Amino acid sequence: MSFSTIKIIQPVPVTRSQEKSILDPLKSNNNSFLGTTNKLRSISSKSSFPSFICRSSSISAVSDVVKEKKLKSNSAISNLLITKEEGLVLYEDMVLGRAFEDMCAQMYYRGKMFGFVHLYNGQEAVSTGFIKLLKKEDSVVSTYRDHVHALSKGVPAREVMSELFGKATGCCRGQGGSMHMFSKEHNLLGGFAFIGEGIPVATGAAFTSRYKREVLKQGDCDYVTCAFFGDGTCNNGQFFECLNMAALWKLPIIFVVENNLWAIGMSHLRSTSDPEIWKKGPAFGMPGIHVDGMDVLKVREVAKEAVDRARRGEGPTLIECETYRLRGHSLADPDELRDPEEKAKYGARDPIKALKKYMFENNLVTEVELKAVEKKIDELIEDAVEFAEASPHPERSQLLENVFADPKGFGIGPDGKYRCEDPKFTQGTAHV
Repeated sequence: MSFSTIKIIQPVPVTRSQEKSILDPLKSNNNSFLGTTNKLRSISSKSSFPSFICRSSSISAVSDVVKEKKLKSNSAISNLLITKEEGLVLYEDMVLGRAFEDMCAQMYYRGKMFGFVHLYNGQEAVSTGFIKLLKKEDSVVSTYRDHVHALSKGVPAREVMSELFGKATGCCRGQGGSMHMFSKEHNLLGGFAFIGEGIPVATGAAFTSRYKREVLKQGDCDYVTCAFFGDGTCNNGQFFECLNMAALWKLPIIFVVENNLWAIGMSHLRSTSDPEIWKKGPAFGMPGIHVDGMDVLKVREVAKEAVDRARRGEGPTLIECETYRLRGHSLADPDELRDPEEKAKYGARDPIKALKKYMFENNLVTEVELKAVEKKIDELIEDAVEFAEASPHPERSQLLENVFADPKGFGIGPDGKYRCEDPKFTQGTAHV
């Protein structure tokens, strides 16, 4: 598959009433996934978009379109989408994300975590499908739903759990918490609590990569950036500004929309004039792609082409992954706004079960092998909890670090004590 030749995709006009019917997940139609019937025509006669990208055909749990493509290109060798080794890597990462989030729910309700905790259950195919293709030097920028992105990028479960516990051994030494995971070592450039806040940071990281390669002549710097954000973010100004900048400068970035259909309690269909987010890519001169975000094999195939395209210096890509969260917006959300029928429909398309089914049907793995992976993950999660509970809380002297550029010039005196505790502190405020 290649979409490097596509300049712009022009949708055939449809009325708003038609869109409502097409995109309503509870309407009965012939499609297995949301919004797959719009017919598109390409201005380019060389269009090589597979049909699932353009929503012109049904989207199934197993990527028949990708399978057909591989059969045509390499039928003499294999018709498998993944090898056994690749399948086990994907499965382990997805199970790790799910088990970790389930444990977070337990710890939250036991009073071990505080504030808002947003879980990723159901969306694992997106994180795994993209991040497991990246190099360590590639960057990832996340949102407030960032635990699993951190795990996929290689941040140890111990460090992520400790951060959630507010402990000094966390990846941010206990100062970031659930919504602000960060790891310089793994090039995780942060979770961001405000929607859209991370997109400019990701765009800057992509600019850095191109600057190093073209201006500083670091020829081996082909690093890319993945910016993850939700459907609610796509109505914000930063999103459009950064699409424009990335396309203008051909930055090596992939904008990944995790469209789980709900922005907290606001339905995506009620909050945007055109629910098909991928169409905003061609408006800025970059490929816009739609993919079934509940199928890790489809996500992985699209992600691979987008990442390779960015490494070749061909610019950014906007990818809309239609997915669904299987829990409420946060652990404080009773999840009463979404229709039970809708939740059941998407719950039946669990991405982990879909991958497991594919691997069994193609004799890639045995039940024993998958049980061994699950046992390994259970032990890893238990170890992470024990480590977090045993870890110390941050020192009080750490409180003002990373707040002021020079903490000792304002918050902490030469003796290591807080200036604000000095009775004469306010007398010197003007001078400081």
